[in-house]
Amino acid sequence: MNRRLQAVAHLQALIGHEFADQDLLDRALTHSSVGNGGTKVRDNERLEFLGDRVLNLLAAEQLTEVRPTAQEGELSRCMNQLVNSHTCARISRAIGLREALRVDASASKVGARDSDRVLGDACEAVMAALYLDGGLETARTFFRRFWAEEFSDLDAPQSKDSKTLLQEWAMGRGLPAPDYVVVDSQGPSHAPIFTIEVRLPGYDAETAKGGSKREAEKAAAGLMLTKRELEP
Repeated sequence: MNRRLQAVAHLQALIGHEFADQDLLDRALTHSSVGNGGTKVRDNERLEFLGDRVLNLLAAEQLTEVRPTAQEGELSRCMNQLVNSHTCARISRAIGLREALRVDASASKVGARDSDRVLGDACEAVMAALYLDGGLETARTFFRRFWAEEFSDLDAPQSKDSKTLLQEWAMGRGLPAPDYVVVDSQGPSHAPIFTIEVRLPGYDAETAKGGSKREAEKAAAGLMLTKRELEP
């Protein structure tokens, strides 16, 4: 058995569902970069569309169960915390989806396999595949198992991200807001990799890469905070 087939088998073992339709699972694990420039293969974009709706339904269902008196505003805040690309990417890594994903070599070379957006989309596609292969109860079982930690963290104080911390540090010392500049952009449109440089007067600029401009900006800000040992 080759490495990817082992990864697919491991993924099914982790999520607790053996797919009756293995082709469906394979499609859920196929990124749109595969087949570019040659024979077009069936990728996971349509499944991602369906999986997003299934995921939102299951999250809303459980939220209304665990918070029976919550108002719409609180429920919306919780939904945003439960259903986003970063949360889905964390789930993908937890179930070994990164290793099972089919990605074109050129896209993989520029970081697509590690992109939160790519992994998040694939997680939604797997959710759709579970729904189609095993029904809503199978999708619900997967959701409630792997989102349990996300639900337990709903009331935890939300830490400030590195961009906010860097801006607060700069303002506290009379410096202008950090300046973020795109210095490079590589990869295909469906899996771009941005290189961002963050600049502050009196400090060396720092650069970082990410699958989105925001992701790269946060990484660059975090690098500046760490390298300069700036006080929070």
